[in-house]
Amino acid sequence: MVVGDFPIETDTIIIGAGPGGYVAAIRAAQLGQKVTIVEKASLGGVCLNVGCIPSKALLSASHRYETAKHSEDMGISADNVTVDFTKVQEFKNSVVNKLTGGVGSLLKGRKVEVVQGEAYFVDQNNLKVMTEKSSQTYTFKNAIIATGSRPIEIPNFKFNKRVIDSTGALALQEIPESLVVVGGGYIGSELGTAYANFGTKVTILEGAKDILGGFEKQMTQIVKKGLKAKGVEIVTEAMAKSAEESENGVKVTYEAAGETKTVEADYCLVTVGRRPNTDELGLEELGLKMSDRGLIDVDKQGRTSVDNIFAIGDIVAGPPLAHKASYEAKIAAEAISGEKSEVDYLAIPAVCFTEPELATVGYTEAMAKEEGLEIKASKFPFAANGRALSINATDGFVKLISLKEDGLLIGAQVAGAGASDIIAELGLAIETGMTAEDMAMTIHAHPTLGEISMEAAEVAIGHPIHTM
Repeated sequence: MVVGDFPIETDTIIIGAGPGGYVAAIRAAQLGQKVTIVEKASLGGVCLNVGCIPSKALLSASHRYETAKHSEDMGISADNVTVDFTKVQEFKNSVVNKLTGGVGSLLKGRKVEVVQGEAYFVDQNNLKVMTEKSSQTYTFKNAIIATGSRPIEIPNFKFNKRVIDSTGALALQEIPESLVVVGGGYIGSELGTAYANFGTKVTILEGAKDILGGFEKQMTQIVKKGLKAKGVEIVTEAMAKSAEESENGVKVTYEAAGETKTVEADYCLVTVGRRPNTDELGLEELGLKMSDRGLIDVDKQGRTSVDNIFAIGDIVAGPPLAHKASYEAKIAAEAISGEKSEVDYLAIPAVCFTEPELATVGYTEAMAKEEGLEIKASKFPFAANGRALSINATDGFVKLISLKEDGLLIGAQVAGAGASDIIAELGLAIETGMTAEDMAMTIHAHPTLGEISMEAAEVAIGHPIHTM
């Protein structure tokens, strides 16, 4: 007996349950919509399962290990500091499980229907959700595509046992003695830092002139200094050519400075970017306007060229950041509900969890000058801050970008301990239209790293206290 595929009706269907999709589902449900969310893998998407969260757990554990081994400056030393990497992985997985379980509870609490399977569009009001055993049609008024991205696989570096992507690097069952990282962006630099902390000999091959291309050179220089102190070899303007795997390792061939060279390691981690997951959704049935790279064209509300279809996150233009996806998710859900919300990316931060951390929001000095803005760049060093000195983390600075005319804050960059947290205040300042004087007049608790932002603002208005 064949059971008919009777369509299930819903107001809004969301494809993908990552930090874009599940946030969109919650916001849409809050606004009174009947919501269905489709996920082919795990709730939380790449970020919670094999990206942002597990990588920070691994970094945190590696930093604890390095601190335990190297705190002689504070009069603390320890013998025979060891790592049980199985327990490190258990800790990482426990963090992931708590968060993904929390997402499930939040969706259930909002009465969002969660469907496991792969979505394929039939037309602009119907899609099929397929599993190995069944196929179910859903009829919807609106849809939000939030399918994220996946690592790019480059020629001659097919992902396998010894050539791995970021997911593979997070799942290693042992600390490798050596690791080659192809790509010195934020993922490669973060994971390279984590394993270098654990004692791995790390080599980073970067095709551009510098690693961490999204950040200013004066910021990346501090990170490079720290990486080299850990024994990391950084080769820039290097073109990876091939990887030859063996049972116990991999030999990577690359070109640099006009020469062909090789480096051998236990593993080769390839982190050269990510590709949008838009190729297996049946989007050709909808006729959506897309770029050559597979990104979906959207307006300021996330609406595609088909009025009732929205797209957010890594599959639209802009940096592949989890918090960007979550922000766009709320905008799209509100737009579907008839609100006038639209995106404004000026105060969207970017963070790299290297040592020290890097963070930027709004305009950089170079961006402002390219647009012909008359600006003032004002810096204050961590080395002149009491809290930074007391935690022995004096590398770095806070830089504020303000308009000369009225002191309006339009950008900020932070390199140093806690940059990922410090940037939040600076983003808020830009979002709310604060001036450098407003920041300088805001009383900051002492002693804290947050004071560095206040001190940089005092430099901007010409009345610094703790620097000449």
